[in-house]
This record gives sequence, C-alpha cells and structure tokens, in this order.
Amino acid sequence: MSQNELVDLQYAKELLENPGLAARITDALGIAIDKGFELLPAQWSDVVQQATKESLRKALEFAVMTMDDRSRVSSGSFLHKMLAATSGAVGGAFGLPALTVELPVSTIIMLRSIADIAWSEGEKIKTLEAKLACLEVFVLGGKSPGDDSTETGYFVMRAAFAREVSEVAKYIAEKGLAEEGAPAIARFITTITSRFGVNVSEKIAAQAVPLIGAAGGALINTIFVDHFQDMGRGHFIIRRRERVTGLTRLNVNTRNCD
Repeated sequence: MSQNELVDLQYAKELLENPGLAARITDALGIAIDKGFELLPAQWSDVVQQATKESLRKALEFAVMTMDDRSRVSSGSFLHKMLAATSGAVGGAFGLPALTVELPVSTIIMLRSIADIAWSEGEKIKTLEAKLACLEVFVLGGKSPGDDSTETGYFVMRAAFAREVSEVAKYIAEKGLAEEGAPAIARFITTITSRFGVNVSEKIAAQAVPLIGAAGGALINTIFVDHFQDMGRGHFIIRRRERVTGLTRLNVNTRNCD
C-alpha cells in the first residue's frame, strides 16, 4: 500500500472516530445534553421514532427519484449549512412540535450534502447502489450499545446491514417505490432508524434546554450536518479504496495507519 493510500485511510479513520454528536454539541454550547433529556415531555421518544421513520422514508424516495450525477456542488457547501441552520432555527424556536416538519427537511439537506461528498469521491450517484450507500451514512452516525469501538462498529455495521441493502436494492429495481409497505423497505428503514434515531434524540434533547431558542437550534443543526458530512467522507473514502482494490469490503485494520 502506498503512502498516499495510507494517508487516505488514516484520514477516513480519524473522521469515523471523531467524537459523537452529543459530545460535539456539549463542547459547542457548554451544556450537558442529559439535562435536556430530563426536560422532554412524556412519550417524546415515540414522537422522535415516528418522525425519524417518516424522514427516512422521504429521504429514500428523494434519493431514488431525484438524485443523479448532474449539478453536483462542492461537499460541505455554505448552501447546505445555511439551509440546515435555517431549519434548525425553526426547531429551536418551536421545540418538539416542529420536529415533524423540521426533521424531514434537515434529513434531505444532509442527504444531498452526503451525495455531493460521494460524487467527489468517485461515486456514480445515478446508480441505485450509490444512492443506498448515501443513506447508509445515517446508520454510521449513531453508535449502538453493542459497539466496542467506532472502527469495529463501522465494518461490523456494514456487514450486518448488507442484507437489508441487498434486499431493498433488488426490490426497488424490480418494483420501484410503489409499495412502501413492502417488508424489504420496512426493514431497511427500521434498521437506519434504530441508529439515526439516537442522534436525532440527542439533537432534540439539546434543543429542549432552556434559552437555546432559534439561534441555538441553528447551531445544533449545523453541528448535526457537520457530523454526518464527516461520517460520509470517511465512508466514501473507504468505498473508493474498495473500488481501486477490487474488494467488496476493504479488509484493512486502520490501526496500522497510526
């Protein structure tokens, strides 16, 4: 492996091992998100779960129906962050009731930004495989209690999620999105929700802290986008290396990059 390739993998490793969303928000705002969880109303988790599932359904539809290789802009563009900040300001001003409106908008903005990152790393966005790989980033952004490290979690997650990706790709290729209640699509959405929902919950808890307001909500959403852009960049660097080496899953221990 050349020095440039090692540098590439080191960069991907650093991105994927960056602090989680909760830590980033705490560092930026100087608040403990745990306090926000205590302030959320009863049954708030049901609202978050439902809003997350609906947002991901819309994101899947957006990806399949509209994303292509045309009109790609530089990743991490000011436009994406400005749009995310605006939607976050709405969430910060109106709280949990605004989630069903704000989260689908934020999710699609992030997906478009992730697609730009994928394109810059050589992905053909018009292909169904690349579109699903963009959605896969939302699984990377949240750790489950069973993950012993971000590095291990990344490769284990991709292996575990491969079946759902394969099934939904086959279903959409044959039947499209006409039957949204199809088991393959439902499993795909549920798997992403189980992990993306962790980050959404942390975002909502931070916005629940008194005095956060619109300005704080805008900052939280900017951090939200930054977090998933980093996950996306690391993910698509590794996918690029996999294409170059001809491997389906890059069999590399990134600890050797240190």
